Amino acid sequence: MTASPDDHRLARRLATEAGALLREVRRELADATVPARKDAGDRRSQEFLAAELGRHRPGDAVLSEEALDDHARLSADRVWIIDPLDGTREFGELGRPDWAVHVALWARGGLVAGAVALPEHGITFATPDLPPLPPPPAEPRVVVSRSRPPAIASPVAEAVGGRLVRMGSAGAKAMAVVSGDAEIYVHAGGQYEWDSAAPVAVAMAAGLHASRIDGSPLRYNQPDLWVPDLIICRPEYAAKVLAVTAGN
Repeated sequence: MTASPDDHRLARRLATEAGALLREVRRELADATVPARKDAGDRRSQEFLAAELGRHRPGDAVLSEEALDDHARLSADRVWIIDPLDGTREFGELGRPDWAVHVALWARGGLVAGAVALPEHGITFATPDLPPLPPPPAEPRVVVSRSRPPAIASPVAEAVGGRLVRMGSAGAKAMAVVSGDAEIYVHAGGQYEWDSAAPVAVAMAAGLHASRIDGSPLRYNQPDLWVPDLIICRPEYAAKVLAVTAGN
């Protein structure tokens, strides 16, 4: 199954509008406690996305970080996989831009559409058409979690002659590779499907390599939502990265 042009447009619009809503929440609750700001962001973005998907795609299943998984999605032909606020920690820290909104569509066979909004940058990256990658720099940048950088990242950086860059939000890290602000994203601490579905859909549409660290395919709408690890990188670095990570 494939996505229609309307599916791509809807993913882009929902991610963008949810991001604008979250920026408003940040402004409204600038003087609130960090937990209150984070809770309001999660809740209001989830409410918006759930309502819009219910209105525009009532026959599709939805998997969200902020909603109960009733497993109806496992028998559905189409499943929207959303993260209403990726990088909740960074969202709670006023001034940090490295948080995102993820909207992806899975259909029988795999991911078919996706959008990742970076609201504080005013950018939404979305399938199907993405700009070509810029030329790589002399020193590749390997982007990793700011709080949980995987041990394998340093050997990867050494293998490609690069350096580590720490950043929040899986979406922000993946889009750094899509935009040319980094060349490799390595994660080995485990995530859930909503953390990477939209970033992987966008990255693959941009012509990037995306896989597990052993080189096997990333699979979505699985009974177990845990995704132990992933690599997103420019294709010219894939062989060197996998030579380091495949045995781990």
